[in-house]
Amino acid sequence: MPANRLLPLLGISVPLIQAPMAGVSSPDMAAAVSDAGALGSIAAGAGNAEAARGMIRSVRARTERPFNVNLFCHAPAQADPAKEAAWIRRFAPLFPEYGARPPAELREIYRSFQGDDAMLCVLLEERPAVVSFHFGLPPAATVAALKEAGIVLLASATNLAEARAIAAAGIDAVVAQGWEAGGHRGSFDPDVPDEMLGTFALVRLVSAALDIPVIAAGGIMDGRGIAAALALGASAAQLGTAFIACDESLADAGYRAALVQGGGAGTVMTRMVSGRPARILPNRFAAKNGSCEEAMVPAYPIAYDLGKALHVAAKARGEQGYGAHWAGQGAPLLRSMTAAELVRTLVAELAQAIAAENLPG
Repeated sequence: MPANRLLPLLGISVPLIQAPMAGVSSPDMAAAVSDAGALGSIAAGAGNAEAARGMIRSVRARTERPFNVNLFCHAPAQADPAKEAAWIRRFAPLFPEYGARPPAELREIYRSFQGDDAMLCVLLEERPAVVSFHFGLPPAATVAALKEAGIVLLASATNLAEARAIAAAGIDAVVAQGWEAGGHRGSFDPDVPDEMLGTFALVRLVSAALDIPVIAAGGIMDGRGIAAALALGASAAQLGTAFIACDESLADAGYRAALVQGGGAGTVMTRMVSGRPARILPNRFAAKNGSCEEAMVPAYPIAYDLGKALHVAAKARGEQGYGAHWAGQGAPLLRSMTAAELVRTLVAELAQAIAAENLPG
């Protein structure tokens, strides 16, 4: 295994991070991945401070190894009652089909870590080994407090400017999230035109420009992909879609079926589900992607309040087509096994690729 400075920093032996996926990654998954020598992750951004404490302690009850706690650092949503009312009216005719009523109003269902003092207190009290940020960065004082507590910090970037901001903030490593990645784009400002950089181009740009470790994320599903990322300058790879079908995943039967049935049909980048660009499997939400302008979609996560309500109503009647079935472009390469088995498989594939020097030129 090629030596690099990121592995001792994270306390792992395998250059692999299981991506934090809200609604998918579980304490069982994180613990199994960490016990296998990689870095397991839990997603705390979709819950409150005490929920995060519970997840952290749940992982700790299962492993003594380091793990990552991920948080959302989006700019707090600006409510627009007229836009939100129009969004409700747009989807209102669908609810009666599933015996439900549309919501009367939409709420900001997730709180940003940018101003969540209670979440910061939990992190400083629980002191997980690693904390990562998505959608931006917290205030400088928060970064300083977490580093003073001995916590290693990671943050997602979708372009070189964001990566430079991450390095300037004193973050320990940057997660270079390519356009191929499933789930939400980590863009700091979703209203700025996206450069749509692929994972490997972004890894090369960031690793050439910055002196902090780079973690490749997006479209990587096997050991050969990890080897290619390492050859291009990454210190590790972060895989998310690859873990969705694992036994420990919280993905429900509908999500798993959609991966098998729709994974080969491509994926769609859309704001329709949550209000932020995110890559999803083809479904009823994705089919509506071209039916309205982005300016019509309420802010994240206010729009997500309606998306979740519609999914709950439809799922109760057996319709899975409104689920947030996030997936990356590598979804057809998905494999079903335990998380520990997947890590072992990836390590074996990586070792084989390195030994054979079977890397992209």
